Amino acid sequence: MTTPLPISFFHFLLLIAAVCFTICHANSNVRCIHSEREALLKFKNDLIDPSNSLSSWVEGGDCCEWSGVVCHNSTGHVHKLHLAAPLSPYKQSALRGKINPSLLELEHLSQCSTNFSSIHIPKFLGMLVNLMYLNLSFARFQGEIPHNLGNLTKLQYLDLRTTNWLQVTFKHPSLLELHLSNCDLEDDPSSINVNSSKSLLVLDLSGNSLSSVSKSIFSLHGLVSIDLRSCSLEGTIPDYFGNISFLEVLDLSLNHLNSSIPNSLYSLNHLRFLDLSYNEIEQDISEILQGLSRCCLGSLDSLNMESNQLSGHLTDQRGQFKNLAYLSLALNKIFGPIPVSIGELSSLYFFDVSENQLRGQIPLSIGELSSLKFFDVTDNQLNGTFPPCFGQLESLEILQFGYNLLEGVVLETHFSNLTRLTYLFGSQNMLRFEPNSSWIPPFQCQNLYLGHWHLGPKFPQWLKFQKKLSYLDISDERISDFVPTWFLNLPTRFYYLNLSCNQLTGGISYLNVTTTIDLSSNRFTVCNSSLTGMSSLFIDTNLLTGKIPDCWKYWEYFSYLNLAKNNLTGKIPPTLGYTNPCMLNLRNNSMFGKLPSTLQNSSRLFMLDLSENHFSGSVPAWIGDKLSKLVVLSLRSNNFDGHIPRKICDLQFLQILDLAHNNISGVIPKCFNNLSAMVTTNKTNSKLSSWYFVDSLIYLKELLMLKGREDEYGTTLGLVTSIDLSVYKLKREIPKEIGSLVGLLSLNFSGNLLTGNIPDNIGNMKLMESLDLSMNCLNGEIPPSFSKLNFLNHFNVSYNNLTGQIPTSTQLQSFENLSYVGNHLCGPPLTKNCTSKSIPTNGANNGRNSEGSKVNWLYVSIVLGFVMGFWGVVAPLFFIRSWRIAYYQKLDHIYGKLYGFWATI
Repeated sequence: MTTPLPISFFHFLLLIAAVCFTICHANSNVRCIHSEREALLKFKNDLIDPSNSLSSWVEGGDCCEWSGVVCHNSTGHVHKLHLAAPLSPYKQSALRGKINPSLLELEHLSQCSTNFSSIHIPKFLGMLVNLMYLNLSFARFQGEIPHNLGNLTKLQYLDLRTTNWLQVTFKHPSLLELHLSNCDLEDDPSSINVNSSKSLLVLDLSGNSLSSVSKSIFSLHGLVSIDLRSCSLEGTIPDYFGNISFLEVLDLSLNHLNSSIPNSLYSLNHLRFLDLSYNEIEQDISEILQGLSRCCLGSLDSLNMESNQLSGHLTDQRGQFKNLAYLSLALNKIFGPIPVSIGELSSLYFFDVSENQLRGQIPLSIGELSSLKFFDVTDNQLNGTFPPCFGQLESLEILQFGYNLLEGVVLETHFSNLTRLTYLFGSQNMLRFEPNSSWIPPFQCQNLYLGHWHLGPKFPQWLKFQKKLSYLDISDERISDFVPTWFLNLPTRFYYLNLSCNQLTGGISYLNVTTTIDLSSNRFTVCNSSLTGMSSLFIDTNLLTGKIPDCWKYWEYFSYLNLAKNNLTGKIPPTLGYTNPCMLNLRNNSMFGKLPSTLQNSSRLFMLDLSENHFSGSVPAWIGDKLSKLVVLSLRSNNFDGHIPRKICDLQFLQILDLAHNNISGVIPKCFNNLSAMVTTNKTNSKLSSWYFVDSLIYLKELLMLKGREDEYGTTLGLVTSIDLSVYKLKREIPKEIGSLVGLLSLNFSGNLLTGNIPDNIGNMKLMESLDLSMNCLNGEIPPSFSKLNFLNHFNVSYNNLTGQIPTSTQLQSFENLSYVGNHLCGPPLTKNCTSKSIPTNGANNGRNSEGSKVNWLYVSIVLGFVMGFWGVVAPLFFIRSWRIAYYQKLDHIYGKLYGFWATI
């Protein structure tokens, strides 16, 4: 039985509650000090506020309720002022004008953060002696830092990020944190002078151009955090970091550091965070893990060494890092298996070893990582089956294992508990997914990439339950089906949709795709107008027929169009040019007519492929004038006529020029040496070498006729340089300026009417892999300089008038006789031996040797015998009349006898 509380004690409790309520109520109704409100209003009146961020600062209002103003709960004094505008790409959001000295009346101000534009730091800031926190980051102040900021002796936090300072000197005995990132500090020891070695804990110098670490930093023995990210640091990692014994956070990422990690770094017993990513460190990963295990086995929770030159294999020592939560070793050269001990990293939530050379199976111990949220082993050589233990990872949000050698069947149980999964990338393995027809996935993915998973033959029904999809790749799935109506009516809006390389049939009534769609290599027959509005459309290799509709003016953000390998007819619609695309591919259709002049509005165009159609007219000169960004120009196999416009030579970025199999005549322009991208040996065109969308996983592809055969180039397209002017009516000589194109990999002038000698400086094109000059009227010798073409794997000079010996080289003797047939050549690889030493060709004599050739006396004796015998009989008959009469009488007598003989038969 409980004893009742005495009444007096009960009254005491009521009194305490009343007092607390009164105090709390009083604090909640504290109004700002009148003088401080007036000071803030004066401060506002001198400012220009484009974003109206100070609209709550009004006369008579409670300044403690104003935006950016924080008052003390009990005294009502303003002690915090936060005027930093939200980060915005527009400068108009920042405050401008003059900073009024009325801020000095805020005597209790201890924290201040500002965001001003194009003004100087006022000197009176150094008189706010109570300031403990000063944030001027992103303020875009100009000029020098006032020296009297050194009077802020209570200052503990100073942030000057993204402000242009030529020199920074600080003497603040109480300073704990100093942030100077992106301040345009340069590699000058005098540019940074920090005399706060006893107090400073956090130092941020990231985003400056230092090239080396200032030794003054290593005197700050109390530092616990150093950020030197993206500072253009070069060479080795300094040993001096080992002197900062309390260091917990070290970020040296995005630099040019090479060599290996110094042993002094392995003495940092308190190290929690180490980021050396995106450097050039060359070391065995097992050595690094072993070194870290000696110093920070129990403290290290984040290790990032992505994108270096690490090698070796992962050892079981990794399982000893019990607190390790973040591990990224992607983009290295690490090989071997993923160790089973990975399951012992109980705190691990981020694991990335993508783009290495890992082999073996994914260990089943992965299923023990209950905290794992991110798992990426993409682009390795992992084999075996996809382990069902992933179904146990309830926290997993991002799962990536594409581009490996995994095989076998994937079942529903592999995803049974993945309720938080939002990103799944498993494309390009050898997996088969066989869920139950009534399966409802436990997850709602936003990104789903299952290319080459063999989901067919029916369209996967479980996709109807994915209501948040934005990116979907179910290409090459052996699906032989119609696109179901429920898929076309999904409430989600796709940014990227890839249904290519299946056997999908029928029409498309509606698709809610805003950016990229790839329907290539199917059997679609209709392209509906509902596809307007997206930026990329790939419907190549289908059964599309009819004309391209002239409705492109509604495609406001259009960039990429591929309608190649269909049965399209008609002309190019004029409105297509107004979309200003980056890529236009209409290859292998039955389209005709002249190129519309509206295409010259496509100033962004870098790939134009109209080959294998029936387009006619002359090649427009505006291609070289208006389409200045062209990298690929292919008009092959059409009916173009006229001459090659000299404006083509103005295309500085052109790498692939294919005008073959047309009716073009004239001469090869001498200005081809102005094609800058073919003159250089450095192939750096990122437009063709990389994916055009990071999330799309679609490469730019192009069919090229190189090395005597047609091949499709994708990821290596940016490395190709080629000129093909074959099967034309080009005349005269090959201009010697062609030899200046030293970056050219393929040159084809076959099937023309070219004459003269082959320019000797073509031998300077040492990167040449394919050279075809066959079926022309070239004469003279093959230049001896051709022996320097060490990369040739396709060579043809057949059916010309070439003479002399074939130059001796490893490559020229490796080709078959067909490469030289139809000439007067000798020497290996031909069986015809050269009867005398080859004599250099005189170009003025059109290939004839200047000293003549060896006399064949057999032919001379035959001619002399014929002449002597002929004139020995004819001459007497011609000069002696009596012989001539007797000769003709004899012929008449013989004729009479023959006539009588034939008459009696």
